[in-house]
Amino acid sequence: MNVDLGSSQSAQGAHEGHEGIEPIPANVERVGRAVMDAAFAVHKALGPGLLESVYETCLAEELKLRGLRVERQLGVPVIYGEARLEVGYRLDLLVEGVVVVEIKSVEGLAPIHTAQVLTYLRFSNVRLGYLINFNTVLLKQGLRRLVL
Repeated sequence: MNVDLGSSQSAQGAHEGHEGIEPIPANVERVGRAVMDAAFAVHKALGPGLLESVYETCLAEELKLRGLRVERQLGVPVIYGEARLEVGYRLDLLVEGVVVVEIKSVEGLAPIHTAQVLTYLRFSNVRLGYLINFNTVLLKQGLRRLVL
């Protein structure tokens, strides 16, 4: 697992401490950059202080306007032994089937929010995720890029 605080990691080769970890494919990185660009556009238009559901709806719309396929509130089952359990986990957004986006509008991100996204990545078999807190004056302060 790699937690990146908002910067985009190059898909060129391994980084120190990450030997043996496959880089994120270029097409997935492109989707990730599009998510970030769209999030900045939404934050610029709306600013902080709204409900998560407003940001989710607007970000999904912005991504669709950019020609990306977006699924909202997608259920993710937990596989426990041989059982497939529908226990209520829901991804806020799944973009192009390759990037998970979890949206928050809170005073500050907590470690549990990061753990939530990492769990979603693991259960959905997706490697790249973004945790975005729109309740910040500068959006870059509310961004977390997570890679499995």
